[in-house]
Amino acid sequence: MDKLYVIKIGGNIIDDEEKLDQFLSAFSSISEKRILVHGGGKLATELAQKLAIPQQMIQGRRVTDLETLKLVTMVYGGWINKTIVARLQSKGVNALGLTGADAGIIKAHKRIAGEADYGFAGDVDEVNAPLLFEFLERGLTPVVAPITHDGRGQLLNTNADTIANSIAQAFSSRAEIHLIYCFEKEGVLGNIHDEASVIPQINSDNYHQLVDAGAIAGGMIPKIQNAIAAIDAGVSQVSIGKAENLHLIISGKSGTSIS
Repeated sequence: MDKLYVIKIGGNIIDDEEKLDQFLSAFSSISEKRILVHGGGKLATELAQKLAIPQQMIQGRRVTDLETLKLVTMVYGGWINKTIVARLQSKGVNALGLTGADAGIIKAHKRIAGEADYGFAGDVDEVNAPLLFEFLERGLTPVVAPITHDGRGQLLNTNADTIANSIAQAFSSRAEIHLIYCFEKEGVLGNIHDEASVIPQINSDNYHQLVDAGAIAGGMIPKIQNAIAAIDAGVSQVSIGKAENLHLIISGKSGTSIS
């Protein structure tokens, strides 16, 4: 295997039928091997309201108590994952829907409570790259939901960005890896209100300058930190951009490149 694309799509794309279909069509046309990691979208929040399951957010992250864990497992690992798999099948991609617990592909541990307790949130310990490699060699395209396990029977809710990063790093010694984070913006924006203000290149040298200037803030900070860590761990290329522009991102004509 010469090249592998590890591509993550966020909830805002999952929630938009037209954007999701455009993305999946572009994803389907990639000739090289690929792995898709997906986030959750708003369905879990909507169902939590209907089922009267209280939701708590800390710094933009969901606190996963036991009832919420049941809910996100059903939504992320069930409806969303299998809907994406079915749509890829319709586009000629032999997709295999997985959570981290399936075949033990992603083992994690429950995040240790510090200033905040995120409940059953998981931090990745290990990716079973040899088994994922075998799936890929058999012509299957893994579609991974953001649910992991601890090896002792406990499911965990794990950040999809982190899962994509961990998978990319696990394959870095096996192939040329292109890790792509797809979301609703054109890339990392210098001005969040201006889609034309894409920052074309971010590296460890200018990252802190951009944070100090306020160009990188909020949830984009851990995303860029993850991207830089992936490069440091041997991932060949990391890009962030608009889901519908996937082919332009791959060709380097759109989005933000991390180096």
